Amino acid sequence: MVQNKPMSANERLRHDRLTFYKEDVEKIDRLLAEFLRLSGAKCALLIDKEGHLVTRRGEVRSIDMDTISALVAGSFAATKEMARLLGEDEFTALYHQGMRDNIQLSLVGDRTLLTILFDDRTTVGMVRLYANETAKKLGDIFRHAEAREAPDVALDSGYGDSAKKRLDNLFD
Repeated sequence: MVQNKPMSANERLRHDRLTFYKEDVEKIDRLLAEFLRLSGAKCALLIDKEGHLVTRRGEVRSIDMDTISALVAGSFAATKEMARLLGEDEFTALYHQGMRDNIQLSLVGDRTLLTILFDDRTTVGMVRLYANETAKKLGDIFRHAEAREAPDVALDSGYGDSAKKRLDNLFD
């Protein structure tokens, strides 16, 4: 029987805070643009589960992205608790229907939410079909980013003292 060894504090932080490099975001943006073209949706957002916007593509009008990101994460967190009460680990997709606009939320991996805004120019079926495929491809990008070795950056022992002196000089 193989046991998973506990993660160190650094490994846990790295797992919880996946870092996206420029090339990762460029791949994600291309994938989201292709999703929008195929699905007919208006806008696609990638939001982490803490409510931070990773990237977005499509029509965003005057939507406050910080607010929508926080609300999406909160909605998903509340739904996770409902799922738990029903004996599920979590629900992986949510759909909100409005008079004009609709939102589909899809869990990607265990840390991000693919958020799709769409209207009557497409159907929920088209959005779900292409969202599932896009989520799989995003998962591949995330696994690659997670597997990338963290840069070996070490600060020498004098760094803290030097930074403190510079800050003291700045505020004197």
